[in-house]
Amino acid sequence: MSRIRILSDHLANQIAAGEVVERPASVVKELVENSLDAGGRRITVQVEGGGTRLLRVVDDGAGMDGDDVLLCLERHATSKLQEESQLGAIATLGFRGEAIPSIASVSRLTLRSRPENAAIGTRAEVRYGTLHAVHEDGCAKGTVVEVKTLFGNIPARKKFLKSARTELFHIEEVVKNQALAHPETAFELLVDGRQRFTYPATDQFEERMRLVFGYQGRLLSLAGAEGDFALDGFLCLPEMVSVASARLRLFVNGRAVQDRMLRHGVMEGLQGFLMKGHAPAGVLRLTLPAADIDVNVHPAKREIRFRRPQDAHRFVTAVVRRSVAGYQDAIRSDLFAPAVSDHRQDVRGRESDAEEMRPRPRTMPFSRSTGGPITGKPDAPAGTLETWEPASTVAGRAEPEMETVSPRQDPPAQDVSVAGLTLIGQLFDLYLLCERGERLLVIDQHAAHERILYGRLVKAYLKREIPSQNLLFPVTVELEPAQAELLAEKAQEVARLGLQAEHFGDTTYVVKAIPALISQLSPEDILLDTLEALGSWSGPDPGGVPESVDALFASVACKTAIKAGNSLQPTEMLALLKQMEESAVFSHCPHGRPVIKEFSRAEIERWFHRT
Repeated sequence: MSRIRILSDHLANQIAAGEVVERPASVVKELVENSLDAGGRRITVQVEGGGTRLLRVVDDGAGMDGDDVLLCLERHATSKLQEESQLGAIATLGFRGEAIPSIASVSRLTLRSRPENAAIGTRAEVRYGTLHAVHEDGCAKGTVVEVKTLFGNIPARKKFLKSARTELFHIEEVVKNQALAHPETAFELLVDGRQRFTYPATDQFEERMRLVFGYQGRLLSLAGAEGDFALDGFLCLPEMVSVASARLRLFVNGRAVQDRMLRHGVMEGLQGFLMKGHAPAGVLRLTLPAADIDVNVHPAKREIRFRRPQDAHRFVTAVVRRSVAGYQDAIRSDLFAPAVSDHRQDVRGRESDAEEMRPRPRTMPFSRSTGGPITGKPDAPAGTLETWEPASTVAGRAEPEMETVSPRQDPPAQDVSVAGLTLIGQLFDLYLLCERGERLLVIDQHAAHERILYGRLVKAYLKREIPSQNLLFPVTVELEPAQAELLAEKAQEVARLGLQAEHFGDTTYVVKAIPALISQLSPEDILLDTLEALGSWSGPDPGGVPESVDALFASVACKTAIKAGNSLQPTEMLALLKQMEESAVFSHCPHGRPVIKEFSRAEIERWFHRT
């Protein structure tokens, strides 16, 4: 007697359901996708008991006549594929014809549907895979699918479900994803008879995104097209995203997907813009020809395969990088363009006591005149900022004395502005306070200088022009055998980084020149840091700076930059502001921390209950 048997249709449907129907959210996903494929422009999802007691999806789509209602209950019955050639260019969300029979095999399913040109609809009732009844129904145009007692016939599957709250969370995520992918469609979610949320139809993607996330803050807008590729979307600014809340939603041709390659492309584009350990958050929609992707590689269609993955990765990275550059240009224009108005014009009119106000002295009330100037010269002009070192570390340099000014005598006027940004002073030996029109700006001096130095290193690396500075006294460094072998292997890349180290026998090397941009660090530290970075270097990156080299630049820029606690003179602060104005990127340090925080005059007046 043969031991191999053909499975019954009922058992085969249950096995198929195990692939398609993982949890209540899987049912919602399949049914909503069918509604969208049917042209639904208003979709309502009703949930009770976390989805196991009741799931109902209502749409106003094309609907089905009686024959199609019965056919859709059969496995592999679909209106979306007619011939084999269509399988290579699937443009619909569903295509296998498995969802409805799979769901019906593990639940009590009722399907009601009516096409627009029919006077009466059809109602079909299925009980755990067995057709129970079919009759006419006076339903509205569209389709209603009602699923009750999900997994009622498979207790073993039901016991693996999580709490009703957890299952509801997954259902909400499915509906939100579909709402983001299809803003032209209205969505509503009802939970236990109460409205959870509703999203009206809109032709504005940003409006739908803000409504879904309830986020009204500043966003990084993405938009680009190249050949057959098109990308749009929005990313939250790094400082607005916590590790716990980071979530990047990816859509390809209207389908929510999980794709490491696309995610990596976004991360590459945000290189030097995200904090360590943080992930990007936002929504990206990629559109490309249906023939360029294979969506038939995952039972739940959550993953796809690209025909040209390298091109897709490069395109996404390029669009994100351009968007970051555009965002920086907008900030630069906002901060450093000439101010158009000055709030001082109406200060006296806003004062209740009408007391005559003295002109504000143009001095640095919070700054100190201790600490060596950035350029090494006490009278260095603004704009010559290169590197910084405390005065105590410079041999033969005398500490400048504090100049005393009579409190009754206004100090001499001095220029404390950079392109419309007025310097107020230094706070806590860490922050620069600046005034810009109706705003107070607080600038982290270390993060700002770190970003400037990092930007110079990256720019010089890409141009293959990192300048070297010869050492007056070469430094001998003893390396580990593995380090010496790596240095010999990567000699060309080491030279490109502006470092010159010659073999001196065994594992000993003599450092004769170091990168001029980070000349304050010890030659030994520079060499060891470089070798550590090159240890994980896999080769040149044709699109930019390799990750390991980028991490090296971020590290040495951090070590070289002005430190927290360093007092700066007015000329040094102005030099830093000037360098920020000329920098391509300055809103975040290379580790992703924000450089600038701003407060509006209205905010400050609310602190003191003046509004």
